[in-house]
Amino acid sequence: MAFEDLLSDPVIQKYLHELVGPKGMPVAAAPPDGEVTDEELAEELDLELNDVRRALFILYENDLATYRRLRDEDSGWLTYLWTFEYDKIPENLEEEMYRLLDALEQRQEYERNHEFYLCEICSLRFEFGEAMDFGFECPECGSPLESMENSMLVESMEERIEELEQELNVEVLGA
Repeated sequence: MAFEDLLSDPVIQKYLHELVGPKGMPVAAAPPDGEVTDEELAEELDLELNDVRRALFILYENDLATYRRLRDEDSGWLTYLWTFEYDKIPENLEEEMYRLLDALEQRQEYERNHEFYLCEICSLRFEFGEAMDFGFECPECGSPLESMENSMLVESMEERIEELEQELNVEVLGA
């Protein structure tokens, strides 16, 4: 998939923005054809060199950029030539979705297996054991802790889990 096609996808734009932040987004959104130095990118995009280097390093850490080092024979200085590797973005996004699915399933299990109490004044939530330790009174304001119904939260998580499973084409056991 061409850079332009990838970058026109709002999901991919958001993914890149989450990775590099607002200062790095111009770097992520302007991948050159072929190799480029950090200095060339900074000049071309009118950005601070440190912001460009930070964005390039984040892209490198996420397998979205590679570099090649050249040593100047006279000065001994190293020059880094960067290449963008955006063909790995769909694979990275899929891995992120699997991590999110796993985290949601764990959180849903936690919500199902615990009883919670809420201070309606402070909006603090406590597990049963904590609430009992506090005598079912909020440690912040002394108000009584009320039993909290979390079935809507669990149902919402279930819907999101199902959506992710459909997107990832995950086989659901027993379905």
